[in-house]
Amino acid sequence: MRVLLVEDEPDLAQALARGLRRQGYAVDVAENGERGWELGEVNDYDLLILDLNLPDMDGLEVCRRLRSSKPGLLILMLTARDRVMDKVIGLDSGADDYLTKPFHFEELLARVRALLRRDLRVREPILRVGDLKLDPASRIAWVGRRRLNLTHKEFGILEYLMRRAGEVVSQEELIEHVWNEDVNLFTSSVRVHVHSLRRKLEDDAKCPRYIETVPGGGYRLRNPGEDQ
Repeated sequence: MRVLLVEDEPDLAQALARGLRRQGYAVDVAENGERGWELGEVNDYDLLILDLNLPDMDGLEVCRRLRSSKPGLLILMLTARDRVMDKVIGLDSGADDYLTKPFHFEELLARVRALLRRDLRVREPILRVGDLKLDPASRIAWVGRRRLNLTHKEFGILEYLMRRAGEVVSQEELIEHVWNEDVNLFTSSVRVHVHSLRRKLEDDAKCPRYIETVPGGGYRLRNPGEDQ
């Protein structure tokens, strides 16, 4: 899952980003509303964590703009304002949830999980492709009855490929959805992680059962029953 955090307090922003990354989320950070809106427009995020009081463009305006252009984006608003009317205005502007500062990081995580669970009810809660099964909420994957011990990046790659089963997915798309914006586009990181994922799936790159390399295109998760 990829998260955009828009927060103008540098210490808080870095602490939240560090904590979220430890939980396996890919996190981009914007220090003001204008930058947050720009990143939200050009990237495909699952969740926006948005401070209300921001320089350049306030959180309400960012929320309104991104809700209009990205209706499926989940938005958690952060604010030091605790009046009921402030919360009403934030929610009416398009936020899905509201968290008042100061807060415990554990509560933030719980709200993030709740929002993502709500979203997964709209999607398929458990992904299945052949004998592969993946639970995005609990972050557990299996091949047959064998549970896979995956890193955060391997899990993200497998989840995205399963959601696009049968389609060719480019390296750039995987970077867009699994890594944050600081990744080097020319890195071999995707190839290294796909190689490791194949090994854990006991898949053969030369005669793949699961992940096929498409020359000049990227990767494709094979659908069950396809000819080898």
